Amino acid sequence: MLRTARLVLRPLEEGDAAVLRELWSERDPRVPPHRRIDAEGRPTVSDLARRVQDAVGPPPGLLAVEVAETGEVVGYCGIVPTDDGEDPELAFELLRGHQGRGYATEAALAVVDAARAAGHERLVASVWDWNGPSLRVLDKVGFRETGRRAPDPERGTTILTALELGDR
Repeated sequence: MLRTARLVLRPLEEGDAAVLRELWSERDPRVPPHRRIDAEGRPTVSDLARRVQDAVGPPPGLLAVEVAETGEVVGYCGIVPTDDGEDPELAFELLRGHQGRGYATEAALAVVDAARAAGHERLVASVWDWNGPSLRVLDKVGFRETGRRAPDPERGTTILTALELGDR
């Protein structure tokens, strides 16, 4: 569990699945279809609860972001394994109604510190070029573009960023 001035970051629980489903329902239509609610309404809350139960990642893992004052879960932040098995990836997502308050930056800074303490040397993060708020969070946390980009005419260009954990 991590604590910041305004947030508590704790391991995701099955009971967080309803918030995760809400996040899925709010996603921009440019997000790939496999990461949005499909025509059959999947993933369901039950589907996401099973995913939470089965999820294991590098420490500190993927954490629920709670507002300390209210205990309300407003999203997630943490690190997840990458497809290539190399450096873990910083991932974060907040409900739209809680964006613009600095929570993502606050949570990401706490996760970066925990990743450093866990012995990770580098984190990566990928983000679409149209996602200005996430790009700003990554910049504030210290991530820098690697020069690698993956253009997609339907979804926009994915920008790869990285943070050397010895930098801070």
